Amino acid sequence: MWKEDQLDALLQIAKTAGNEILSVYQRDGDIDVTIKDDSSPLTEADRRAHEVIVAELAKLTPTIPVLSEESDDISVEERLSWSNYWIVDPLDGTKEFIKRNGEFTVNIALINNGAPELGIVHVPVTNVSYLGKAGVGAWKVEEAGVVEAISISKLDANQGKVRVVASRSHRGELVDQLINTMETNLGEAEVVSMGSSLKICLLAEGKADIYPRLAPTSEWDTAAAHAVLAAAGGDIVNTAFQPLRYNQKESLLNPHFIGISDMSYDWKALLLPGLQ
Repeated sequence: MWKEDQLDALLQIAKTAGNEILSVYQRDGDIDVTIKDDSSPLTEADRRAHEVIVAELAKLTPTIPVLSEESDDISVEERLSWSNYWIVDPLDGTKEFIKRNGEFTVNIALINNGAPELGIVHVPVTNVSYLGKAGVGAWKVEEAGVVEAISISKLDANQGKVRVVASRSHRGELVDQLINTMETNLGEAEVVSMGSSLKICLLAEGKADIYPRLAPTSEWDTAAAHAVLAAAGGDIVNTAFQPLRYNQKESLLNPHFIGISDMSYDWKALLLPGLQ
């Protein structure tokens, strides 16, 4: 088990938020949905999880500001002045939540000078959590409380296959072209589609090799899982193969990116020509 009180506290906060989400998820009937200005869906579960997380983080670290997807009163100027802050997606995968397919998560990350320092991704339906802290390690916590240290798996370029994670609803022609390139050079592509930040967690626990995301995401969509992946030995890079960083610009949209497990393999040489 880790010896990090902060990670233990985060785990409890995420689970509490997850229980709020489940109280809505398990009701009979359709889930009430509001459409936000950016056309994304919002539910009572998003709001309830947001309120729990923001309140508990304020108790845990009173001097560290919190940026949540459901925050609405933080100016760009104020946010850009932060070097250290929490970034939260109270319910990542709202569309999966509405479909009741279980593939949604609670995401909480601590960002330090643009880099993810620690994070938790909690899956309310299965009660499984992924945690990571830079320089310390990454873990998967099962429903029964069993804790397993996790790490990325090295890519064997001679094994005749590559494990690719793709978005369930945002794949696109360019991703298909990259997959074709990988198949030509590495062998058959085993493609797994999944919702929410769980895609990045597959890389962190050694169950996938690469996740190209060439469609819009926001910083709160990736930060927590990015922290887990980085702590497990991988990373997320933009399409120029520079590390993905947070709170560096006015917009909170991420650039297109690639999640990578084995950073020692020369993915740049293989994929960059197809991204230019």
